[in-house]
Amino acid sequence: MNAEGFTKSLNLLSLFRLKNREYLIISIMKNFKRYLITSALPYANGPIHIGHLAGVYVPSDIYTRYLRMNGVDVISVCGSDEHGVPITLKARKEGVSPQVIVDRYHTINKKAFEDFGIAFDIYSRTSNKVHYDTASEFFRTLYDKGEFIEKSSDQYYDEEAGCFLADRYIMGTCPHCGNENAYGDQCEKCGTSLSPNELINPHSTVSGSKPVLRETLHWYLPLDKYEPWLKKWILEEHKEWKTNVYGQCKSWLDQGLQPRAVSRDLDWGVPVPVEGIEGKVLYVWFDAPIGYISATKELTPDWEKYWKDKETRMVHFIGKDNIVFHCIIFPAMLNAEGSYILPENVPANEFLNLENDKISTSRNWAVWLHEYLEDFPGKQDVLRYALCANAPETKDNDFTWKDFQARNNNELVAILGNFINRTLVLTNNYYSGRVPERGTTDTNDDTVLKEIGRLKENVGASLEAFRFREALKEAMNLARLGNKYLADAEPWKVIKTDPERVKTIMNIALQITANLTIVCEPFLPFSMEKLRGWLNYNELKWSKAGESDLLLPGHVINKPELLFEKIEDEEITRQVDKLLATKKANEASDAKTVAGKESITFDDFTKVDIRTATILEAEKVPKTTKLLKLKIDTGLDIRTIVSGIAEYYEPEAIIGRQISIIANLEPRKIKGIESQGMILMAEDKDGKLVMVTPSANVSNGSMIK
Repeated sequence: MNAEGFTKSLNLLSLFRLKNREYLIISIMKNFKRYLITSALPYANGPIHIGHLAGVYVPSDIYTRYLRMNGVDVISVCGSDEHGVPITLKARKEGVSPQVIVDRYHTINKKAFEDFGIAFDIYSRTSNKVHYDTASEFFRTLYDKGEFIEKSSDQYYDEEAGCFLADRYIMGTCPHCGNENAYGDQCEKCGTSLSPNELINPHSTVSGSKPVLRETLHWYLPLDKYEPWLKKWILEEHKEWKTNVYGQCKSWLDQGLQPRAVSRDLDWGVPVPVEGIEGKVLYVWFDAPIGYISATKELTPDWEKYWKDKETRMVHFIGKDNIVFHCIIFPAMLNAEGSYILPENVPANEFLNLENDKISTSRNWAVWLHEYLEDFPGKQDVLRYALCANAPETKDNDFTWKDFQARNNNELVAILGNFINRTLVLTNNYYSGRVPERGTTDTNDDTVLKEIGRLKENVGASLEAFRFREALKEAMNLARLGNKYLADAEPWKVIKTDPERVKTIMNIALQITANLTIVCEPFLPFSMEKLRGWLNYNELKWSKAGESDLLLPGHVINKPELLFEKIEDEEITRQVDKLLATKKANEASDAKTVAGKESITFDDFTKVDIRTATILEAEKVPKTTKLLKLKIDTGLDIRTIVSGIAEYYEPEAIIGRQISIIANLEPRKIKGIESQGMILMAEDKDGKLVMVTPSANVSNGSMIK
């Protein structure tokens, strides 16, 4: 099937399969020339963790790869969301500019996505000029059309932190259900939309203090004006949306929409483009989704065909906390502007927990992607597989390291890897790596060959319905089919009595293997690329899957290696121990007391030579994510220190900074570099390391007593 045929049949095929399986899905019945896939812009104040991957980026990547294999014109856009209160607060805490913060995490996350195989066409950022211009132009269009309400109102202000508070940074008791941890915009326990003024006993999540009301001028998007249109568009025209998405939208609409501010009192962000206005920026949730548009502009001069042609199908991949913004606020913005298309689907996932506890960036309770890639080199597909197989599609799910190990050892190794290894090894042993000719087939052979096509159709139908767990299971069923076929046929026994029969058996096993390289490609791209190399087979068209003659007689294959390796208990124990250490640290922090160390004598203390020094040069240590190599002036000499602070400081940001060091620490080699001393650091409650520096400049080499 060509790309045009695919787009015409996509919804019909999904409807047919799902009706057979007794699911209720409404077919959109539209033809599309192209696809625009957007993935939620990760906030640039921390690294990517497995919750982000399971909720957004793994399903987005699977779907995009599937579309590309169908020859569809598709682009996938993403980038860093670099504005908002959390970034300014983090910058203030570190004593650096917000740009330093976003540069740090944009770089970390962009590289992690690339190393993990997330195939974005562009990974942009909202601090780019093209984004500032696009967001400003979008605001001005609505402003000039009179779409905004301009009004002064009393808003909560944190006197201790010295800033107005965004709704999400105010917490209190929900007036509807009594939840004491409701946010200023929504209670996540009962799902009720709120305004900060409705909260009982509100407090700032920034400082913990009670905020006060202050008058401020802002612009509001009158969502109530668009409510009738939104009800028709969502509740009548998009009943095929996932139940969790449709239900949350219906809850918001049933309660009635209110005007929502599109500006904030900050000095970091896209300035409100109104003459005479200073100190106000576009609200991050007005600004951020426009980042999809600016990223597309940055990617291609033909950006308008992806945003303004009704024959383009736009799909937003997001987490459940972003549903209201992508299904109600952003569509209302697009509708008000008037020239843009609207999303056709928003397949949001629920949350992924970690070892029976909610993932928390502030508590460091997470599996960070960049650390995983360092701890498990070459095992990108194992994590992709585990997260997809346990994806929180309809409810919150839990990631455990034991389940991760079991998915690898019992499924990837024992099912997929085992079948492929047996097939390729036997082919090399029996036929010197040449595909044998298929002879007369029996009833079981014919059934297996037919089943290949059925499983391929199942995978496609499930992907088109955004049920990725089901699609992965059907893809693995093809490997299960192959294992059962070989186990039943027993070619290693039959070769002694009927070698012609074995040729047919091995030919069919090889056809299954070749099909696996196609149907598993969206889920396991690194492994399937390796397998295609062993097969000398480079076909990646989805339309070829299901065929029984992908490898012709005489085709030569290479000798295989192990596609997957067992993960031993020791590797899992290390990860569990790391989390246990984090848990203990959190408990100690929550107790707000730190046990003192054993007493030492004054003579012991005088042995430690603590001095001031200045950083002259700084660079990252290659092939590490945590280490910086520093050249420092101690006043006594120029020396090198290797320090594990790369997660918290960019090299260029600390050059010239005065620090405190232990100058007489015995040198030791770290990653082949001799480190001559140690920097004094303080660890805050979030586990972040902060340099201990003199309050005023002093001479290098000054002793700290």
